[in-house]
Amino acid sequence: MTSWLQTIAEKAAHFGAVVRIAIVRADGSVPREAGAAMIVTPESIEGTIGGGALELDAIATARSILSGASGEAQAAWLRETRNYPLGPSLGQCCGGYAKVLFELITASEAAALLEDGMAGWRSGIAVRPIASGIPLSVLNHRKDKYHDLPLQAVRVIRDTLSGARPASPVYLPATKRGPAWFIEPIERERTPLFLYGAGHVGRALVRVLSELAFAITWIDTAADRFPEAVAEGPGLQRIIASDPAAIAKTATEGAFHLVMTYSHPLDLAVCHEVLKAGTFGYLGLIGSKTKRARFLKRLRDLGHSSAALDRLTCPIGVPGVTGKEPATIAVSTAAQLLQLLAAGKSSTRASPLAGSAS
Repeated sequence: MTSWLQTIAEKAAHFGAVVRIAIVRADGSVPREAGAAMIVTPESIEGTIGGGALELDAIATARSILSGASGEAQAAWLRETRNYPLGPSLGQCCGGYAKVLFELITASEAAALLEDGMAGWRSGIAVRPIASGIPLSVLNHRKDKYHDLPLQAVRVIRDTLSGARPASPVYLPATKRGPAWFIEPIERERTPLFLYGAGHVGRALVRVLSELAFAITWIDTAADRFPEAVAEGPGLQRIIASDPAAIAKTATEGAFHLVMTYSHPLDLAVCHEVLKAGTFGYLGLIGSKTKRARFLKRLRDLGHSSAALDRLTCPIGVPGVTGKEPATIAVSTAAQLLQLLAAGKSSTRASPLAGSAS
């Protein structure tokens, strides 16, 4: 899995030029949030800013920019913005407002990104003014590369790189001293998720969750238990471990855990280690209410308190979804995890969904 920056650089090098469309500001009811983006090439589009009239108009604008780029010489690092009051300008009933940034990246500019940006593509942030002419910069922890930027931008960059603020898109309005700026992470924030088991449900879950904001550590006991083609990257890491419970001990605080191995003893061992650490954000165990009852007894015999066991979610998935097909379980479980993320549950609080019926 590559970053959006690397994708842009590679496509620009291939096509000669591409346009990246990004929502830099979103107020009220809009199809997508600030930071949503897509890439338009002369032959294709990748990503979405929400579809509908907004996206159609944005694509048409990007195609126009690309058409101009193939004619007369363009300004370096060409950028322009459009303001969309969705009701008045597009006739949409959303009623919100979106500011959209269009960035033309040429092949020569892509080459500069490839040369300068590789070291920061996994941990850095992209910084540039809304105005044309100034290169897009990839910054990480080298202060000498951003000390001369506007003070408000320096503060955001410093706090983002230090972890003092979330790694999320930031739009800084224009001031009397200069243009607006847009700052965004190269990689979106991902919640660590440990998935134990590469069976049918595990595979279905990876297909769903890999498109969402999770950093998946996928664990099983043998290589042949995984599908043949596993596209590993920042959102997915595969681990072969004869003792999956040992991997549970390495999990970071607040990580989510989904347990669905081929063996009840392995499931029990993993649940035991996760509960013993007590620092997880979510612990889900695949199975029925009967399995839950048996596991609660065994875990209680291992010394876990009722308060700790209340945090075990089994069956997994949102209430009311009863299908047992792998895809159904995967979608229902993904929805449950997204509910938890949206609610901002901390790693030390019990899930209100614990023990809910699937």
